[in-house]
Amino acid sequence: MVHQSIIIGASAAGISAAIYLKRRNIDFLLIGKDLGGEMALSGIIENYPGFPYTTGIELTKKFKEHLEKYQIEIINDEIKNIQKEENIFLIQGLKNSYQSLSAIIATGAKPKKLNIPGEDKFYHKGVSYCSVCDMPLFKGKKVAIVGGGNSALEAGLMASSICDFAYVITKNPKMKGEAILIDELNKKMNVKIIYNALTQEIFGDEFVKGLKYLDLTTNEVKELEVDGVFIHIGLTPNTEFIPQGWNIKNEYGEIVINKIGETLVPGIFAAGDVTDIPYKQIGIAVGQGIIAALSTVNYLNRIKSS
Repeated sequence: MVHQSIIIGASAAGISAAIYLKRRNIDFLLIGKDLGGEMALSGIIENYPGFPYTTGIELTKKFKEHLEKYQIEIINDEIKNIQKEENIFLIQGLKNSYQSLSAIIATGAKPKKLNIPGEDKFYHKGVSYCSVCDMPLFKGKKVAIVGGGNSALEAGLMASSICDFAYVITKNPKMKGEAILIDELNKKMNVKIIYNALTQEIFGDEFVKGLKYLDLTTNEVKELEVDGVFIHIGLTPNTEFIPQGWNIKNEYGEIVINKIGETLVPGIFAAGDVTDIPYKQIGIAVGQGIIAALSTVNYLNRIKSS
């Protein structure tokens, strides 16, 4: 069966696009392996309009409720390949194959890795990329958070209320996140920010025991004894399944779009953290998802009348 559209990804952008396509009576599928994506892994959220205070988990529940209201089903599958033959997109998942006249790519991004000794060895043994998921496991313990932006700041604030002590380690001379988060973190007596620190190794026995970092001001290698290491250094877009021949990705692997979510491939739209839009925010992803959906409707109307 050839659908009018397929949305790949079920996070903020994909869910928003699905709601708008449903309201326009478009025949589409919403395919994703993780409901909420990075949104569900976010910590405290205080900048999403209409929700002065919420969390990634709670906001994801609200998005899920909205899908259920419109009886939109999420097909649990992971897309591995997409091709275009004439005017039909052939989309191959791990479980099934799909066909459509258009597609919205909203696959988001995954956490970047430090690529240092011990990172892979101690994954799930003290190393984590999700503070929301794993920080509660370190109640009363010492942790290190590696990163210099909002995600690291949010993790530090979470750690301050859960852990005995937390180090926030950044290779930069100052934190780069929101000023209000930096101010809050600086008030915490059980959190220390270490600047100009390049993390070099995570060590331990069966579990994490500490990490080593290079002090960029003194060129000394120093150690911290910690029970857990949370890595928040940015995201890598999930675009591996897109053919290189399409030439729609930039040097960072992000999908390049115009102001209405179009790519260089007619019928392929993109939205959210997977795109080259510089600000990776839930609110922006929602807006992009809506734009991509409306652009998809216009595209379908054009090819129908041609």
